Amino acid sequence: DAKAHLICQLYAQAIEAYQQGRLVICCDEKTGMQVLERKAPTKPAQPGRRERREHEYIRHGTRVLTNSLAVATGHIAWTLGTTRTAADFVAHLQRAYQVLPHMERYDWVMDNLNTHSVGSLYDAFDPPTAWQLAARLEIHYTPKHGSWLNIAEIELAVLSNMCLSQRIPDEDTLRRQVEANVCERNARATPVKWRFTTQSARRKL
Repeated sequence: DAKAHLICQLYAQAIEAYQQGRLVICCDEKTGMQVLERKAPTKPAQPGRRERREHEYIRHGTRVLTNSLAVATGHIAWTLGTTRTAADFVAHLQRAYQVLPHMERYDWVMDNLNTHSVGSLYDAFDPPTAWQLAARLEIHYTPKHGSWLNIAEIELAVLSNMCLSQRIPDEDTLRRQVEANVCERNARATPVKWRFTTQSARRKL
């Protein structure tokens, strides 16, 4: 698949591109994250009595976690919201540009969602501003059934295993847990070593 081939090439050349002022960024979203508060507090274990938990929950809706990763440095940027609109996408781009290394050009790898387009910039800004931003980025979509090529999807899976697999009672707790995890990972960030070659992609796809 031509898309898979291009994405693998971007990863293979990410460090060289970074040294030349061009950053490869992978972006993905985790949707449907439930915020569930226990209806009654857990009663701790006591001598002769086990811990007791209330099984009823108060549902506080769902959240969308958007995660971006710079391939050449390993640094992560994230935003949390309740929707996946064009405005949310643009807000995440702006956050990523604040957190990740500043470059002259950006290559974004992401899935082909209708809001993942340059058109979202024109919805959010006046035409001159949108054009100025659009001129600095290029979006590369993962192929159908090939979302696993997106490194950000792998990073979200790691984040889910580390701090999102438990029930989270409120958005503040969710933000604190994600922030703590991302800060730790950014503090020891290293370039991503992508070992899946274009030949492997051809065989798999």
